[in-house]
Amino acid sequence: MKFINTLKNVWKIEELRNRLILTLGLLLVYRFGAQVVLPGIDADKLASFAGKFAGGGIGGLLNAFTGGAFAKASVFALGIMPYISASIVVQLMQIAVPYLQKLQKEGESGRKKINQITRWLTIGICLFQAPSYLFGLSAMGVPAEAFVLGKTTMFYISSTIILVTGTIFAMWLGEKITDKGVGNGISILIMVGIIANLPQSFAQEIVSRIEASNGGAIMILIEIALWFVIILVSIMLVMAVRKIPVQYARRTASGAYEKNIFGARQFIPLKLNASGVMPIIFAQAIMFVPSAVASLSESDFAQSIQATFSDMFGFWYNVVFAILIIIFTYFYTAITVPTNKMADDLKRSGGFIPGIKPGTDTAEFLDKIMSQITLPGSIFLALIAIFPAFAVKLLGIQQGWALFYGGTSLLIMVGVAIDTMQQINSYLLNRHYDGLMKTGKNRKTIV
Repeated sequence: MKFINTLKNVWKIEELRNRLILTLGLLLVYRFGAQVVLPGIDADKLASFAGKFAGGGIGGLLNAFTGGAFAKASVFALGIMPYISASIVVQLMQIAVPYLQKLQKEGESGRKKINQITRWLTIGICLFQAPSYLFGLSAMGVPAEAFVLGKTTMFYISSTIILVTGTIFAMWLGEKITDKGVGNGISILIMVGIIANLPQSFAQEIVSRIEASNGGAIMILIEIALWFVIILVSIMLVMAVRKIPVQYARRTASGAYEKNIFGARQFIPLKLNASGVMPIIFAQAIMFVPSAVASLSESDFAQSIQATFSDMFGFWYNVVFAILIIIFTYFYTAITVPTNKMADDLKRSGGFIPGIKPGTDTAEFLDKIMSQITLPGSIFLALIAIFPAFAVKLLGIQQGWALFYGGTSLLIMVGVAIDTMQQINSYLLNRHYDGLMKTGKNRKTIV
């Protein structure tokens, strides 16, 4: 009843209600576009092609991020991932390119210019990925009769334009959800695409367990319980912080009268997993390289390398994958958590960490703490990322359903869900209502 009352309070706030309706409407448009097949391709002939991605694997992972559009040769087949790739590239370039560093310090105007650069880079990435995807359809198993008008030059040109336009339109939908909806538009699009594959994957797991007499209903209940435990651990990883106590010096405020403002004690929250899912995305991108390079050679060694790095549930694949995640966690944390800037800002505001001198000593202390908490954070992140392999090898879970037992998919779902709930909570609290996890009674304000 408390949760129902809270939903009623959400609906009472007109601004929040309109934002939710707009968000749901734009998500429906995105999901509808994911079902529209490229002109010149017979959708009925793609059944066998789509079936190859139902069992998981690298192709299944790519298909999951696009909500099934990749396997359906949809106008949204590239999804929002080119924009994510462009954002990563621009973010890394801000470390080395002085012009981007200058824009980063210019506030809102600089942010708009960086966003514009990211959009143009997204188009450039799409112009490379779209023809590669079209030329690779036949190699991935799409039959020749599926191309109704033939694989002509006009087909490739028109389809490339449509795929680029689809990505740009998806990017526009994400930005509108961020500006006019509940926020985190790009992340919500990715989460919705991932969730779209969940019912089918779970249904396939049920069929495998019951019809094949492979554990039955008891095993399904165990899997669901284990899934909730992993979700709980993922939430703890996302929310865990190390609180660094901060003391602010005693000040005197002048005005109509003078009064002493005693030093306030606060905390600097250093996140256990400050890099989010970015190390997994970086590591996943690197893991595609050995297989792609090995495919260029027909030697036995190259073929073994290709086979090893094409099996995302294999032993050596996951060992290398986990090591890369730990390395990239340190790398990404180092470039996204500016301990020197934090120390300077703290010094300018009159704050200090008890027992630590302001300035350089504070920066070194914060950097030491970040290094200490990043190690367990990176290990936990790596374990969650490779847990789908344990689910397949040890528990016999279907590969498609196993992808939801960890990795990028689960962490994105958990992270975006938490961020969205925090956005809605802020609206409720600003209107003097309790948050989503509290009672839904109208809170009284004290004047």
